[in-house]
Amino acid sequence: MIRVIVVDDHAVVRRGLSAVLSTAQGIAVVGEISDGSLAAAAVTDLEPDLVLMDLNMAGLDGIDATRAVLAVRPTTKVIIMTSYCEGARVRAALEGGAVGYLLKDAEPEDIIKALRDSVNGGVPLSPQAARALLPSTRPITNPSAGLLTAREHQVLALVATGLPNKSIARQLTISEKTVKAHLTRVFTVLGVADRTSAALWAQRHDISSS
Repeated sequence: MIRVIVVDDHAVVRRGLSAVLSTAQGIAVVGEISDGSLAAAAVTDLEPDLVLMDLNMAGLDGIDATRAVLAVRPTTKVIIMTSYCEGARVRAALEGGAVGYLLKDAEPEDIIKALRDSVNGGVPLSPQAARALLPSTRPITNPSAGLLTAREHQVLALVATGLPNKSIARQLTISEKTVKAHLTRVFTVLGVADRTSAALWAQRHDISSS
């Protein structure tokens, strides 16, 4: 059973999300929180597997609330769920420790799938959030490693060697969540769906960590 807390300062949104999740097998909403500053205490008391976190809230915003949640319970995963999709907000959320970024107009089945994916190690991003991470909004017709940052290039090269995320994180001295965030953007830039395809792409294009 995936235990979920919904954090949002709008009661209608909280109740709506709870109603959507209650229809899904294997998911239980164990708490609804109206203030980001209360999220850490709720996580300590209720021990959820996942928190659906609003971004803009009165008092403590979603990014700071995410950091507070992870400080008290690092095993809990946080997905930001918001109406805003600027690249800076998406990056800040992922750098703050969120494992995913969804928009509030997402279809119910997409929200449920995102929750399940995240607890299995996935990094669910809405298509708009993924595009917002790109350096340009223009379609990429010829994916190139030149579009990747130096760190993303390193992560891709290590994926090509077959290293798992935990080993990559250790080698680069970054968190495993940061590795996942980098990989999400790598997949988007290269136009691939998974790490196997990314590894094959890197090998075909002689991408190395040196």
